Amino acid sequence: MVRKLKPRSPGTRFVVLPDFAELTTDKPEKSLLRPLKKTGGRNNHGVTTSRFRGGGHKRQYRVIDFKRNKLEIPGKIKTIEYDPNRSVRIALVVYADGEKRYILAPHGIQVGEQIISGEKVEPKVGNSMPLANIPTGLTVHNIEMYPGKGGQLARSAGASAQLSAKEGDHAILVLPSGETRKVSLKCRATIGQLGNMDHQNISLGKAGRKRWRGRRPHVRGVAQNPVAHPMGGGEGRSGGGRHPCSPTAKLSKGGKTRQKRKPSNKHIIRRRKK
Repeated sequence: MVRKLKPRSPGTRFVVLPDFAELTTDKPEKSLLRPLKKTGGRNNHGVTTSRFRGGGHKRQYRVIDFKRNKLEIPGKIKTIEYDPNRSVRIALVVYADGEKRYILAPHGIQVGEQIISGEKVEPKVGNSMPLANIPTGLTVHNIEMYPGKGGQLARSAGASAQLSAKEGDHAILVLPSGETRKVSLKCRATIGQLGNMDHQNISLGKAGRKRWRGRRPHVRGVAQNPVAHPMGGGEGRSGGGRHPCSPTAKLSKGGKTRQKRKPSNKHIIRRRKK
């Protein structure tokens, strides 16, 4: 759920916040925290390679179990927590042997519920198993692209893919983007849809909240001086006078952004874009 603030100031007039009602604690598990270094958009020489980044609140990385490779050992959901590094909530699982791991929290999962990862387990929300053993028609998330690599598909808030069919050694999945692709039946996936589905309704409401996330003001090329950008300068408001480009004059539109010989291209049945 989200909550809208009363417009008592310009900063609260347009803000729409998550209500965090599903969270059960604000203290993360210390053993699963790692330091997270900021780059400010600079490379190892200190040169800006990604503009408009810097500042932002200090974060710690939460180690997430994307592989779900603790097999046949039941675990209990202890807490549901906020993760500053992703849009979806995370759940702390305490396994029967005492080990603790974070997983992506599916929609509808509750504290105290039991989950398990294995070869042939019950197709219940939060359980993980190979696509070969998941009934056709179910929604899944955190899907591997290569067996044992860990989940790579459908990992953000509210995301899920549908297992539409099985052909030979491959499962056919309809992804959130609309793309239909083949994935090996040996790849693991987790049952259910991810939670925090209202994430898409959040409105930052003010420039400051963007700064808290480490995003600095985005300045248009045509608004700059000729010394700073190829599209800068001109008396009055100008249209740039050339095709849109970066400060180093690299054209920004019309180029292909996907590798030509990406190994997974042959598994795409229907592309995201027609």
